[in-house]
Amino acid sequence: MKPEITVIGGGLAGCEAAWQITRQGLGVRLYEMRPVMTTPAHTTDLLGELVCSNSLKSELEDTAPFLIKQELRQMGSLLMRIADEVKIPAGHALAVDRARFSGRITEEILNAPLVEVFREEVSRIPDQGIVVIASGPLTSPSLSEAIIDFAGSQNLYFYDAISPIVDAATLDRSKLFFASRYGKGGGDYLNAPLSHEEYQRFYEALIHAESVPMREFEDPVYFEGCLPIEELARRGVDTLRFGPMKPVGLIDPATGRRPYAAVQLRVENLMADCYNLVGFQNHMKYPEQSRVFRMIPGLENAEFVRFGQIHRNSYIHSPRLLHATLQARTRPQVFFAGQLCGVEGYVESIATGLLAGINAGRLARGKSPVFPPKSTACGSLLDYITSEGMKNFHPVNITFGLLGAGEELKKRVRDKKERRRIQVKESLYHMAGWIRSLELG
Repeated sequence: MKPEITVIGGGLAGCEAAWQITRQGLGVRLYEMRPVMTTPAHTTDLLGELVCSNSLKSELEDTAPFLIKQELRQMGSLLMRIADEVKIPAGHALAVDRARFSGRITEEILNAPLVEVFREEVSRIPDQGIVVIASGPLTSPSLSEAIIDFAGSQNLYFYDAISPIVDAATLDRSKLFFASRYGKGGGDYLNAPLSHEEYQRFYEALIHAESVPMREFEDPVYFEGCLPIEELARRGVDTLRFGPMKPVGLIDPATGRRPYAAVQLRVENLMADCYNLVGFQNHMKYPEQSRVFRMIPGLENAEFVRFGQIHRNSYIHSPRLLHATLQARTRPQVFFAGQLCGVEGYVESIATGLLAGINAGRLARGKSPVFPPKSTACGSLLDYITSEGMKNFHPVNITFGLLGAGEELKKRVRDKKERRRIQVKESLYHMAGWIRSLELG
């Protein structure tokens, strides 16, 4: 009797994990609560249903989304194979026929001889055996309670407000200055000073920017402590100047005076290569965020590592709870994957499902779990979500900011596109070597 592994959740991560386990000759018990229990977002009972978009992002060869998809193709991802089969024209993006995509995933999983699918809710984490928890951001209340018991209430979050993050290298430092309000805490913030005229132009652009349409299941009621900045601005022209853009306690060294308004940027990580726009959570469309926020002095050419968002999903504090192999630190037979483990995006969820599936299978076969080199997109993503000591952990998409670029490469290659092409080529080379060492693919 071959050992069976339990996979909880029939979304992107769960289906990919199940497939990777069966490739190792192991049986899978896959649990999906739909259609017995529905969610506000899903409309079908198909496995791997896409709920927000049909785009798997860019296929341009100098982009991070392209790189991670290529790595998944190298590793033999079922879902990437299906995505390529059912892709539809979408310019430089990989977009799929939503119904055919989920239909093909369902067909493959149901017809896999080593997978048994159970249409029922799982209300607790099994006490024994190897388990992959990939129940997604809309995990049922009962399973959420079980995860709280397992992880601790302080380690399960609902993120309602996410501010944009910009690449530090793209900021114009000549227009910014380091300071904390009233000098408290030293110069921990970068500050962008705005004159009265600059503030007025920014304010008008902000209140007239196009927002992301609310989905039917979303309730447009925000917590007072995390209002979208555009909603806050609509309360009055000076509201921001008494809120996230208040200039009190700040002196611009270029003028020796307090600016009319100021935007504060807080360092995002230990490498100080990314900055967070403090208090700038918003519900604006991504192109609108680029247009409006580049009106801030010093951010005219800013590149965004992550855009601001307002939504409600659950995720665990992976840096405290998980090893880089996606195993729970307190119980190595339990793996987490998908958005629940702190990644954003369809492809990122597939990646964690694939790697959790590989490692769950290896553990069952008496082999040590593994993780890709940090120089790869998948490896850098795992490194980010599982690095101990991270205080302000928020889910992320794959970016070159996570992958990093060596100082030597930056000096040697000035053109950013060319530098990224080199990074992609090197990352795929490292991934290919890792795959060969494990006999994957």
